[in-house]
Amino acid sequence: MGKGVTFLLLALVLCHALTVATGYKGEKQRRKEREREESGEEGEGGRRAEDMFLMRRSTRVIRTDAGEMRVVRSLGGRIIEKPLHIGFITMEPQSLFIPQYLDSSLILFVRTGEARVGCIYKDEMVERRLKIGDVFPIPAGSTFYILNPGEGQRLHIICSIDPSESLNLDTFQSFFIGGGTYPASVLAGFSPETLSSAFNVSVSRLTEMLSRQQEGPIVHIAPAHAPSIWTKLSQLKEEDRLMQVKRMVQGEVEQVKEWSWWSLFGMFSENEGNLFKDKAPDSYNIYKKSPDFRNDYGWSVAVDGSDYKPLKDHGTGIYLVNLTAGSMMAPHMNPRASEYGIVLRGSGRIQIVFPNGTLGMDTKVREGDVFWVPRYFAFCQLASRSSPFEFFGFTTSSLKNRPQFLVGANSLLHTFNTPELAAAFGVTEERIRRFINAQNEAVILPAAPGGDEDVKRASVKFEAVPEV
Repeated sequence: MGKGVTFLLLALVLCHALTVATGYKGEKQRRKEREREESGEEGEGGRRAEDMFLMRRSTRVIRTDAGEMRVVRSLGGRIIEKPLHIGFITMEPQSLFIPQYLDSSLILFVRTGEARVGCIYKDEMVERRLKIGDVFPIPAGSTFYILNPGEGQRLHIICSIDPSESLNLDTFQSFFIGGGTYPASVLAGFSPETLSSAFNVSVSRLTEMLSRQQEGPIVHIAPAHAPSIWTKLSQLKEEDRLMQVKRMVQGEVEQVKEWSWWSLFGMFSENEGNLFKDKAPDSYNIYKKSPDFRNDYGWSVAVDGSDYKPLKDHGTGIYLVNLTAGSMMAPHMNPRASEYGIVLRGSGRIQIVFPNGTLGMDTKVREGDVFWVPRYFAFCQLASRSSPFEFFGFTTSSLKNRPQFLVGANSLLHTFNTPELAAAFGVTEERIRRFINAQNEAVILPAAPGGDEDVKRASVKFEAVPEV
Protein backbone atom coordinates (compact mmCIF):
# COMPACT_ATOMS: atom_id res chain seq x y z
CA MET A 1 0.00 0.00 0.00
CA GLY A 2 2.90 2.29 0.79
CA LYS A 3 4.24 1.80 -2.73
CA GLY A 4 0.82 2.68 -4.17
CA VAL A 5 0.64 5.92 -2.20
CA THR A 6 4.18 6.81 -3.23
CA PHE A 7 3.35 6.18 -6.89
CA LEU A 8 0.17 8.28 -6.63
CA LEU A 9 2.04 11.19 -5.06
CA LEU A 10 4.73 10.97 -7.75
CA ALA A 11 2.06 11.04 -10.46
CA LEU A 12 0.40 14.09 -8.91
CA VAL A 13 3.74 15.92 -8.74
CA LEU A 14 4.48 15.15 -12.38
CA CYS A 15 0.99 16.28 -13.48
CA HIS A 16 1.37 19.53 -11.54
CA ALA A 17 4.78 20.19 -13.08
CA LEU A 18 3.40 19.50 -16.56
CA THR A 19 0.47 21.86 -15.97
CA VAL A 20 2.76 24.64 -14.74
CA ALA A 21 5.11 24.17 -17.67
CA THR A 22 2.27 24.15 -20.18
CA GLY A 23 0.72 27.22 -18.59
CA TYR A 24 4.05 29.03 -18.63
CA LYS A 25 4.61 28.10 -22.27
CA GLY A 26 1.11 29.28 -23.20
CA GLU A 27 1.54 32.55 -21.34
CA LYS A 28 4.95 33.05 -22.91
CA GLN A 29 3.49 32.45 -26.37
CA ARG A 30 0.63 34.89 -25.72
CA ARG A 31 3.16 37.48 -24.50
CA LYS A 32 5.20 37.05 -27.69
CA GLU A 33 2.09 37.46 -29.80
CA ARG A 34 1.18 40.66 -27.95
CA GLU A 35 4.72 41.99 -28.48
CA ARG A 36 4.55 41.16 -32.20
CA GLU A 37 1.17 42.87 -32.44
CA GLU A 38 2.45 46.01 -30.77
CA SER A 39 5.61 46.11 -32.88
CA GLY A 40 3.76 45.49 -36.15
CA GLU A 41 5.51 42.18 -36.87
CA GLU A 42 3.68 39.29 -38.47
CA GLY A 43 2.13 36.68 -36.18
CA GLU A 44 1.67 32.99 -36.84
CA GLY A 45 -1.25 33.63 -39.16
CA GLY A 46 0.77 36.12 -41.19
CA ARG A 47 -1.38 39.04 -40.05
CA ARG A 48 0.33 42.33 -39.34
CA ALA A 49 -0.82 44.59 -36.54
CA GLU A 50 -1.51 47.38 -39.03
CA ASP A 51 -4.21 45.19 -40.57
CA MET A 52 -6.24 45.92 -37.47
CA PHE A 53 -6.74 49.47 -38.67
CA LEU A 54 -6.88 49.12 -42.46
CA MET A 55 -10.18 47.42 -43.31
CA ARG A 56 -9.35 45.20 -46.26
CA ARG A 57 -12.10 42.58 -46.09
CA SER A 58 -14.35 43.71 -48.93
CA THR A 59 -17.19 41.37 -49.90
CA ARG A 60 -19.49 41.75 -52.89
CA VAL A 61 -22.94 41.02 -51.43
CA ILE A 62 -24.99 42.00 -54.52
CA ARG A 63 -24.13 41.96 -58.20
CA THR A 64 -26.52 42.32 -61.13
CA ASP A 65 -26.42 43.86 -64.60
CA ALA A 66 -27.81 47.06 -63.06
CA GLY A 67 -25.41 47.49 -60.17
CA GLU A 68 -23.63 46.04 -57.19
CA MET A 69 -23.03 46.47 -53.47
CA ARG A 70 -19.77 45.77 -51.66
CA VAL A 71 -19.35 45.74 -47.89
CA VAL A 72 -16.17 46.23 -45.88
CA ARG A 73 -16.73 44.49 -42.58
CA SER A 74 -15.67 45.96 -39.27
CA LEU A 75 -13.23 43.94 -37.21
CA GLY A 76 -14.39 42.52 -33.93
CA GLY A 77 -12.55 43.05 -30.67
CA ARG A 78 -12.66 44.48 -27.20
CA ILE A 79 -11.51 47.97 -28.23
CA ILE A 80 -14.38 48.41 -30.73
CA GLU A 81 -17.20 49.91 -28.70
CA LYS A 82 -19.50 50.30 -31.71
CA PRO A 83 -18.59 48.39 -34.88
CA LEU A 84 -19.67 49.90 -38.19
CA HIS A 85 -19.53 48.19 -41.56
CA ILE A 86 -18.96 50.36 -44.64
CA GLY A 87 -21.02 49.77 -47.78
CA PHE A 88 -20.36 50.85 -51.37
CA ILE A 89 -23.41 50.89 -53.68
CA THR A 90 -22.98 51.38 -57.42
CA MET A 91 -26.05 51.71 -59.66
CA GLU A 92 -26.18 52.03 -63.42
CA PRO A 93 -28.23 54.84 -65.03
CA GLN A 94 -31.99 54.37 -64.70
CA SER A 95 -31.88 51.56 -62.18
CA LEU A 96 -33.67 50.63 -58.98
CA PHE A 97 -32.57 49.05 -55.69
CA ILE A 98 -35.89 47.32 -55.04
CA PRO A 99 -37.98 47.89 -51.87
CA GLN A 100 -36.63 46.15 -48.77
CA TYR A 101 -35.95 46.65 -45.10
CA LEU A 102 -32.81 45.73 -43.14
CA ASP A 103 -31.97 44.60 -39.65
CA SER A 104 -29.32 47.37 -39.55
CA SER A 105 -29.53 51.15 -39.86
CA LEU A 106 -27.87 53.01 -42.73
CA ILE A 107 -26.54 56.50 -43.28
CA LEU A 108 -26.24 57.17 -47.00
CA PHE A 109 -23.67 59.54 -48.49
CA VAL A 110 -23.90 60.32 -52.21
CA ARG A 111 -20.43 60.31 -53.69
CA THR A 112 -21.40 60.86 -57.34
CA GLY A 113 -24.67 61.04 -59.25
CA GLU A 114 -28.20 61.73 -58.04
CA ALA A 115 -30.64 59.46 -56.25
CA ARG A 116 -34.28 59.23 -55.29
CA VAL A 117 -34.72 57.54 -51.94
CA GLY A 118 -38.15 56.50 -50.76
CA CYS A 119 -38.76 55.22 -47.25
CA ILE A 120 -41.49 54.89 -44.66
CA TYR A 121 -41.42 57.54 -41.95
CA LYS A 122 -44.00 57.32 -39.17
CA ASP A 123 -46.27 55.14 -41.33
CA GLU A 124 -46.06 57.56 -44.25
CA MET A 125 -44.23 57.01 -47.51
CA VAL A 126 -41.79 59.85 -48.27
CA GLU A 127 -39.22 60.52 -50.95
CA ARG A 128 -36.07 62.59 -51.02
CA ARG A 129 -33.89 63.67 -53.91
CA LEU A 130 -30.22 63.31 -53.03
CA LYS A 131 -27.33 65.02 -54.78
CA ILE A 132 -23.54 64.84 -54.42
CA GLY A 133 -22.59 65.42 -50.79
CA ASP A 134 -26.06 64.69 -49.39
CA VAL A 135 -26.42 62.53 -46.29
CA PHE A 136 -29.65 60.71 -45.44
CA PRO A 137 -30.44 58.11 -42.73
CA ILE A 138 -32.52 54.95 -43.05
CA PRO A 139 -33.48 53.37 -39.70
CA ALA A 140 -33.37 49.62 -39.19
CA GLY A 141 -36.73 48.07 -40.07
CA SER A 142 -37.81 50.95 -42.32
CA THR A 143 -38.72 49.88 -45.85
CA PHE A 144 -36.89 51.85 -48.53
CA TYR A 145 -35.83 51.87 -52.14
CA ILE A 146 -33.13 53.74 -54.06
CA LEU A 147 -33.57 55.02 -57.62
CA ASN A 148 -30.95 56.29 -60.02
CA PRO A 149 -32.96 58.51 -62.40
CA GLY A 150 -29.93 59.69 -64.39
CA GLU A 151 -29.73 58.79 -68.08
CA GLY A 152 -25.95 58.81 -68.33
CA GLN A 153 -24.63 59.03 -64.78
CA ARG A 154 -23.71 56.16 -62.51
CA LEU A 155 -24.72 56.53 -58.89
CA HIS A 156 -22.09 55.87 -56.21
CA ILE A 157 -23.20 55.78 -52.57
CA ILE A 158 -21.07 55.20 -49.49
CA CYS A 159 -23.01 54.14 -46.41
CA SER A 160 -22.40 53.21 -42.82
CA ILE A 161 -24.08 50.00 -41.68
CA ASP A 162 -24.79 49.93 -37.95
CA PRO A 163 -25.43 46.33 -36.82
CA SER A 164 -26.31 47.20 -33.22
CA GLU A 165 -29.94 46.15 -33.80
CA SER A 166 -29.13 43.29 -36.16
CA LEU A 167 -29.99 39.60 -35.91
CA ASN A 168 -26.28 38.74 -36.18
CA LEU A 169 -27.03 36.38 -39.07
CA ASP A 170 -24.54 38.10 -41.38
CA THR A 171 -23.06 41.54 -42.01
CA PHE A 172 -26.68 42.64 -42.43
CA GLN A 173 -29.91 40.92 -43.40
CA SER A 174 -32.18 42.16 -46.20
CA PHE A 175 -35.91 41.47 -46.22
CA PHE A 176 -37.15 42.13 -49.75
CA ILE A 177 -40.73 43.29 -50.15
CA GLY A 178 -40.78 42.97 -53.92
CA GLY A 179 -39.18 39.97 -55.53
CA GLY A 180 -39.69 36.69 -57.33
CA THR A 181 -37.29 33.86 -57.98
CA TYR A 182 -34.35 36.24 -57.37
CA PRO A 183 -34.50 37.76 -54.92
CA ALA A 184 -37.35 36.06 -53.09
CA SER A 185 -39.92 38.31 -51.46
CA VAL A 186 -40.55 37.77 -47.75
CA LEU A 187 -44.17 37.26 -48.78
CA ALA A 188 -43.19 34.10 -50.67
CA GLY A 189 -42.59 32.24 -47.41
CA PHE A 190 -46.28 32.14 -46.55
CA SER A 191 -48.45 29.37 -47.91
CA PRO A 192 -50.28 30.17 -51.18
CA GLU A 193 -53.64 29.68 -49.49
CA THR A 194 -52.78 32.13 -46.71
CA LEU A 195 -51.58 34.82 -49.14
CA SER A 196 -54.44 34.20 -51.55
CA SER A 197 -56.90 34.86 -48.77
CA ALA A 198 -54.93 37.82 -47.38
CA PHE A 199 -54.59 39.51 -50.79
CA ASN A 200 -58.05 38.48 -51.94
CA VAL A 201 -56.71 37.21 -55.26
CA SER A 202 -56.56 33.78 -56.88
CA VAL A 203 -53.66 31.42 -56.19
CA SER A 204 -52.68 31.47 -59.87
CA ARG A 205 -52.49 35.24 -59.94
CA LEU A 206 -50.52 35.22 -56.70
CA THR A 207 -48.09 32.64 -58.03
CA GLU A 208 -47.51 34.68 -61.17
CA MET A 209 -46.86 37.84 -59.15
CA LEU A 210 -44.30 36.15 -56.86
CA SER A 211 -42.34 34.34 -59.56
CA ARG A 212 -41.75 36.87 -62.34
CA GLN A 213 -38.84 38.87 -60.93
CA GLN A 214 -35.47 37.21 -61.55
CA GLU A 215 -33.15 40.15 -62.29
CA GLY A 216 -31.81 40.54 -58.74
CA PRO A 217 -32.03 43.23 -56.04
CA ILE A 218 -30.83 46.01 -58.40
CA VAL A 219 -32.77 46.16 -61.68
CA HIS A 220 -32.90 48.27 -64.80
CA ILE A 221 -36.06 50.33 -65.13
CA ALA A 222 -35.51 51.85 -68.58
CA PRO A 223 -37.98 50.44 -71.13
CA ALA A 224 -35.17 48.77 -73.08
CA HIS A 225 -34.01 46.83 -70.00
CA ALA A 226 -37.01 46.67 -67.72
CA PRO A 227 -37.83 43.24 -66.27
CA SER A 228 -41.45 42.26 -66.52
CA ILE A 229 -42.41 42.81 -62.92
CA TRP A 230 -41.42 46.49 -63.01
CA THR A 231 -42.69 47.39 -66.46
CA LYS A 232 -46.19 48.84 -66.07
CA LEU A 233 -47.06 51.77 -63.86
CA SER A 234 -48.62 54.09 -66.39
CA GLN A 235 -51.81 55.50 -64.84
CA LEU A 236 -50.96 55.85 -61.17
CA LYS A 237 -50.80 59.35 -59.73
CA GLU A 238 -47.99 60.36 -57.42
CA GLU A 239 -50.08 59.80 -54.26
CA ASP A 240 -51.11 56.33 -55.45
CA ARG A 241 -47.51 55.47 -56.28
CA LEU A 242 -46.34 56.30 -52.77
CA MET A 243 -49.23 54.42 -51.22
CA GLN A 244 -48.51 51.34 -53.33
CA VAL A 245 -45.21 50.64 -51.57
CA LYS A 246 -46.85 51.24 -48.20
CA ARG A 247 -49.59 48.75 -49.02
CA MET A 248 -46.98 46.18 -50.03
CA VAL A 249 -45.30 46.58 -46.64
CA GLN A 250 -48.52 46.41 -44.65
CA GLY A 251 -49.90 43.49 -46.64
CA GLU A 252 -52.99 45.41 -47.75
CA VAL A 253 -54.60 44.59 -51.08
CA GLU A 254 -56.53 46.26 -53.79
CA GLN A 255 -57.29 45.13 -57.31
CA VAL A 256 -53.76 45.79 -58.51
CA LYS A 257 -53.31 47.42 -61.88
CA GLU A 258 -50.31 46.52 -63.98
CA TRP A 259 -47.57 49.02 -63.17
CA SER A 260 -43.80 49.63 -63.19
CA TRP A 261 -41.28 51.94 -61.59
CA TRP A 262 -40.27 53.44 -64.92
CA SER A 263 -43.20 55.82 -65.36
CA LEU A 264 -42.56 57.49 -61.99
CA PHE A 265 -39.73 59.43 -63.65
CA GLY A 266 -42.22 61.24 -65.84
CA MET A 267 -43.97 62.39 -62.69
CA PHE A 268 -40.96 63.99 -61.00
CA SER A 269 -41.13 67.35 -62.74
CA GLU A 270 -44.92 67.62 -62.43
CA ASN A 271 -45.21 66.63 -58.78
CA GLU A 272 -41.86 67.82 -57.39
CA GLY A 273 -43.43 70.08 -54.76
CA ASN A 274 -45.81 67.45 -53.42
CA LEU A 275 -43.02 64.95 -52.82
CA PHE A 276 -41.59 67.03 -49.98
CA LYS A 277 -44.76 68.17 -48.21
CA ASP A 278 -44.22 66.00 -45.15
CA LYS A 279 -42.54 66.22 -41.77
CA ALA A 280 -39.86 63.64 -42.41
CA PRO A 281 -36.26 64.85 -42.09
CA ASP A 282 -34.63 66.25 -45.19
CA SER A 283 -31.16 65.31 -46.36
CA TYR A 284 -28.07 67.22 -45.22
CA ASN A 285 -25.35 68.33 -47.62
CA ILE A 286 -21.93 68.21 -45.99
CA TYR A 287 -20.33 70.24 -48.79
CA LYS A 288 -22.62 73.17 -48.02
CA LYS A 289 -21.52 73.48 -44.41
CA SER A 290 -18.84 76.06 -43.74
CA PRO A 291 -15.58 74.42 -42.65
CA ASP A 292 -15.05 74.19 -38.91
CA PHE A 293 -11.39 74.85 -39.61
CA ARG A 294 -9.54 76.19 -42.64
CA ASN A 295 -6.06 77.44 -43.36
CA ASP A 296 -3.65 77.45 -46.30
CA TYR A 297 -3.04 73.72 -45.90
CA GLY A 298 -6.57 72.36 -45.91
CA TRP A 299 -9.97 72.33 -44.23
CA SER A 300 -12.20 70.06 -42.17
CA VAL A 301 -15.93 69.73 -41.52
CA ALA A 302 -17.68 67.75 -38.79
CA VAL A 303 -21.45 67.21 -38.55
CA ASP A 304 -23.00 65.94 -35.32
CA GLY A 305 -26.44 65.59 -33.79
CA SER A 306 -26.70 69.29 -33.03
CA ASP A 307 -26.27 70.08 -36.74
CA TYR A 308 -28.50 67.31 -38.13
CA LYS A 309 -30.99 65.73 -35.72
CA PRO A 310 -31.25 62.31 -37.44
CA LEU A 311 -27.59 61.74 -36.58
CA LYS A 312 -28.51 62.11 -32.91
CA ASP A 313 -31.15 59.41 -33.32
CA HIS A 314 -28.58 57.11 -34.92
CA GLY A 315 -25.76 57.94 -32.48
CA THR A 316 -23.39 58.64 -35.37
CA GLY A 317 -21.44 61.64 -36.66
CA ILE A 318 -19.87 62.37 -40.04
CA TYR A 319 -16.80 64.31 -41.13
CA LEU A 320 -14.93 65.43 -44.24
CA VAL A 321 -11.28 66.49 -44.47
CA ASN A 322 -9.33 67.95 -47.39
CA LEU A 323 -5.54 68.28 -47.14
CA THR A 324 -3.39 70.04 -49.69
CA ALA A 325 -0.47 68.11 -51.18
CA GLY A 326 2.16 67.37 -48.54
CA SER A 327 0.23 68.70 -45.54
CA MET A 328 -0.91 66.75 -42.49
CA MET A 329 -3.71 66.65 -39.97
CA ALA A 330 -1.73 67.14 -36.75
CA PRO A 331 -1.38 64.19 -34.36
CA HIS A 332 -4.49 64.07 -32.21
CA MET A 333 -6.92 61.72 -30.48
CA ASN A 334 -10.69 61.47 -30.24
CA PRO A 335 -11.94 61.36 -26.63
CA ARG A 336 -15.55 60.48 -27.47
CA ALA A 337 -15.64 58.25 -30.51
CA SER A 338 -13.91 55.86 -32.85
CA GLU A 339 -13.83 56.95 -36.46
CA TYR A 340 -14.09 55.15 -39.78
CA GLY A 341 -12.56 56.87 -42.81
CA ILE A 342 -12.92 56.34 -46.56
CA VAL A 343 -10.43 57.89 -48.98
CA LEU A 344 -12.39 59.85 -51.59
CA ARG A 345 -9.55 61.39 -53.57
CA GLY A 346 -5.77 61.35 -53.74
CA SER A 347 -3.44 59.35 -51.56
CA GLY A 348 -1.56 59.68 -48.31
CA ARG A 349 -0.49 57.92 -45.15
CA ILE A 350 -2.23 57.07 -41.91
CA GLN A 351 -0.20 56.73 -38.73
CA ILE A 352 -1.79 55.24 -35.61
CA VAL A 353 0.00 54.80 -32.28
CA PHE A 354 -0.60 52.13 -29.65
CA PRO A 355 -1.19 53.20 -26.03
CA ASN A 356 2.33 52.02 -25.10
CA GLY A 357 3.87 54.56 -27.48
CA THR A 358 4.78 52.13 -30.28
CA LEU A 359 3.74 52.66 -33.89
CA GLY A 360 0.67 50.59 -34.66
CA MET A 361 0.30 51.50 -38.32
CA ASP A 362 2.08 53.63 -40.89
CA THR A 363 0.43 52.71 -44.16
CA LYS A 364 -0.12 54.36 -47.52
CA VAL A 365 -3.77 54.64 -48.53
CA ARG A 366 -5.45 55.63 -51.76
CA GLU A 367 -8.93 56.22 -53.17
CA GLY A 368 -11.40 53.60 -51.98
CA ASP A 369 -9.39 52.43 -48.95
CA VAL A 370 -11.17 52.20 -45.59
CA PHE A 371 -9.46 52.69 -42.23
CA TRP A 372 -10.62 52.98 -38.66
CA VAL A 373 -9.13 54.56 -35.54
CA PRO A 374 -10.13 53.37 -32.05
CA ARG A 375 -11.29 55.86 -29.49
CA TYR A 376 -8.43 57.42 -27.50
CA PHE A 377 -5.71 56.20 -29.93
CA ALA A 378 -3.35 58.93 -31.18
CA PHE A 379 -3.12 59.25 -34.96
CA CYS A 380 -2.51 61.59 -37.88
CA GLN A 381 -3.16 61.73 -41.62
CA LEU A 382 -0.53 62.90 -44.10
CA ALA A 383 -1.20 63.84 -47.73
CA SER A 384 1.21 62.68 -50.41
CA ARG A 385 3.29 65.37 -52.09
CA SER A 386 1.78 64.63 -55.49
CA SER A 387 -1.91 65.51 -54.91
CA PRO A 388 -4.51 66.68 -52.38
CA PHE A 389 -5.87 64.11 -49.95
CA GLU A 390 -9.61 64.01 -49.26
CA PHE A 391 -11.36 61.57 -46.94
CA PHE A 392 -14.89 61.23 -45.57
CA GLY A 393 -16.04 59.19 -42.65
CA PHE A 394 -18.30 58.27 -39.77
CA THR A 395 -17.79 58.57 -36.02
CA THR A 396 -19.42 56.40 -33.37
CA SER A 397 -20.94 59.30 -31.45
CA SER A 398 -23.37 62.05 -32.42
CA LEU A 399 -21.97 64.36 -29.72
CA LYS A 400 -19.40 67.03 -30.51
CA ASN A 401 -16.16 65.10 -30.62
CA ARG A 402 -13.74 67.89 -29.60
CA PRO A 403 -10.53 66.18 -30.75
CA GLN A 404 -7.50 66.76 -28.56
CA PHE A 405 -4.49 67.84 -30.62
CA LEU A 406 -1.10 66.70 -29.39
CA VAL A 407 0.93 68.94 -31.71
CA GLY A 408 0.42 72.45 -33.07
CA ALA A 409 -0.38 75.94 -31.87
CA ASN A 410 -3.63 74.76 -30.26
CA SER A 411 -2.26 71.53 -28.79
CA LEU A 412 -2.91 70.38 -25.27
CA LEU A 413 0.84 70.78 -24.66
CA HIS A 414 0.29 74.55 -24.89
CA THR A 415 -2.60 74.31 -22.46
CA PHE A 416 -0.58 72.08 -20.20
CA ASN A 417 2.62 74.13 -20.37
CA THR A 418 3.67 73.85 -16.75
CA PRO A 419 6.82 72.86 -14.82
CA GLU A 420 5.25 69.44 -14.41
CA LEU A 421 5.19 68.96 -18.19
CA ALA A 422 8.87 69.88 -18.46
CA ALA A 423 9.69 67.45 -15.68
CA ALA A 424 7.68 64.72 -17.41
CA PHE A 425 9.86 65.08 -20.52
CA GLY A 426 13.01 65.44 -18.48
CA VAL A 427 13.93 68.88 -19.89
CA THR A 428 14.06 72.44 -18.69
CA GLU A 429 11.01 74.68 -18.82
CA GLU A 430 12.72 76.94 -21.32
CA ARG A 431 13.56 73.99 -23.55
CA ILE A 432 10.00 72.61 -23.56
CA ARG A 433 8.63 76.10 -24.19
CA ARG A 434 10.84 76.59 -27.27
CA PHE A 435 10.01 73.11 -28.45
CA ILE A 436 6.21 73.43 -28.40
CA ASN A 437 6.28 77.02 -29.70
CA ALA A 438 8.28 76.07 -32.79
CA GLN A 439 5.07 75.23 -34.70
CA ASN A 440 2.94 78.30 -35.41
CA GLU A 441 0.19 76.49 -37.31
CA ALA A 442 -2.70 74.55 -35.78
CA VAL A 443 -4.82 71.49 -36.71
CA ILE A 444 -3.60 71.18 -40.32
CA LEU A 445 0.15 71.61 -40.64
CA PRO A 446 2.40 72.37 -43.61
CA ALA A 447 4.69 69.83 -45.21
CA ALA A 448 8.06 69.21 -43.63
CA PRO A 449 10.85 70.72 -45.74
CA GLY A 450 12.82 67.49 -45.91
CA GLY A 451 10.06 65.25 -47.24
CA ASP A 452 8.21 62.30 -45.82
CA GLU A 453 11.18 59.95 -45.48
CA ASP A 454 13.22 62.56 -43.64
CA VAL A 455 10.33 63.06 -41.25
CA LYS A 456 10.19 59.34 -40.57
CA ARG A 457 13.93 59.22 -39.83
CA ALA A 458 14.02 62.40 -37.76
CA SER A 459 14.70 62.11 -34.06
CA VAL A 460 13.93 64.49 -31.25
CA LYS A 461 16.70 65.55 -28.89
CA PHE A 462 15.99 67.04 -25.48
CA GLU A 463 18.16 68.98 -23.11
CA ALA A 464 18.35 67.03 -19.89
CA VAL A 465 17.32 68.60 -16.61
CA PRO A 466 20.40 69.25 -14.45
CA GLU A 467 20.71 66.87 -11.55
CA VAL A 468 19.88 68.36 -8.16
